[in-house]
Amino acid sequence: MKPTSMVSESPALAWVNRHMWLAGCDLVTEYAQAREEGRDLRTVEREFNRLNAVDGGGKAVGGARDARWMAEALALIDRVQTLPVRKDYPHEEPSDLPGILAVRPARPKLKPWKGTPDAFLSRLHGGLLGRICGCLLGKPVEGATRRDIRTWAEGTGNWPLRGYFKMPTALQLKAMQAKEFKWAIGSWRKTMLAGTIRGMVEDDDINYTVMGFGLVKQFGAAFTPADVASYWGANVPIFHTCTAERVAYRNFVMGVVPPQSATHRNPYREWIGAQIRADYFGYANPGNPARAAEWAWRDASISHVKNGLYGEMWVAAMLAAAYVETDWVRIIRAGLAQVPARCRLRDDVEAVLALHAAGTGYDEAVDRLHARWSEGVGHHWCHTNSNAQVVAMGLLYGGDDFGKTLACSVMPGFDTDCNGATCGSLWGVKHGVEALPAAWTRPMRDLVRTGVAGYYEVRIGKLAQEMVDLALRQQV
Repeated sequence: MKPTSMVSESPALAWVNRHMWLAGCDLVTEYAQAREEGRDLRTVEREFNRLNAVDGGGKAVGGARDARWMAEALALIDRVQTLPVRKDYPHEEPSDLPGILAVRPARPKLKPWKGTPDAFLSRLHGGLLGRICGCLLGKPVEGATRRDIRTWAEGTGNWPLRGYFKMPTALQLKAMQAKEFKWAIGSWRKTMLAGTIRGMVEDDDINYTVMGFGLVKQFGAAFTPADVASYWGANVPIFHTCTAERVAYRNFVMGVVPPQSATHRNPYREWIGAQIRADYFGYANPGNPARAAEWAWRDASISHVKNGLYGEMWVAAMLAAAYVETDWVRIIRAGLAQVPARCRLRDDVEAVLALHAAGTGYDEAVDRLHARWSEGVGHHWCHTNSNAQVVAMGLLYGGDDFGKTLACSVMPGFDTDCNGATCGSLWGVKHGVEALPAAWTRPMRDLVRTGVAGYYEVRIGKLAQEMVDLALRQQV
């Protein structure tokens, strides 16, 4: 994501523009976030407008930025945290764990997981490898629009998506009639395309899966949010994190501890970052969605609130349920059962379930998604809920076909590598590693690279075995 542009900035504030996630003064995102979470903004509307962050309709506008502006912007963001929720707000969205547990819907009964250690390994290995494949499919087009994704894939004979993206030839690029596709052949993508893949490149979606494992390995199943902060600081550089995670990391360093680290000058507190950190917590708790979701809450609470928390809890619970359920609708609902009954995440995912149940076709469902969210707005592009809807579409419309599931999670656009990773992970846990097609797994060469200390380059099978061994020791 590119930060909101600033005009007439001083040389000193050029750094702020480049590092908006650290600066914390992204008023455009803060305004949208606060309004969506129900804050009563009547007393600060004029202040937002005076600082030239938004016009009356919430659209970004220009204005001079200097040190005084930054101080006033940060003071405004601090003030927003003190504002009450509107009385007419229809949702009930606590961020504390007891509050969440108190307002969950009825939870379905799941049969217990009784698999052997070998079966456990097959399912967890399938989830990890499926996650890696899905992530790599979406990574080259992260940040691309739905139209550009289709243009690239069609131009290289790969639409609907049937495999990894391909490097367009000069003739194909000319036929695509799109100068902007020069970004598609940038050198950094050349290790992510069909025929060039030599194992998994580093990506934050995979880093967080390894970090969840490393966290439990170091601190045990009773890890605390403070342990999460400590693990991050000791094992991952701050610039390997993004958006809400980078803000939270900054807060740790400044002595702002969880849960305040999630809210202090953090406009990205409901973005997708926590949702992509769920996987090990689901992997390690087969058949136990409640425990998986509780672990996910402890992790997410250092950087996210409300629907940002619920996204990680939902995915972790779905992964736990995928060990013992065979129907995608039941798996999705098992995840929703761990989050508040009257939250926006539940409403948005239920909307996708309703479309699918009504027989709405995939393309029309994606059209509805784009009518609800604007991929040109960073807050929509990277929000938990927009991407949760994509994940639900991928699972429902992909069904029991791995390649189709990945394709359905990447073709809509939005946060493509995150959604491909999550859908691949869930599919792999549900079906086991043996069911993953070789055309997707062979290019990985059983090799993954991460930015996590001790796991810079590791064999995927070996990592899966270590995850299983740890999980078996943590079962109670």
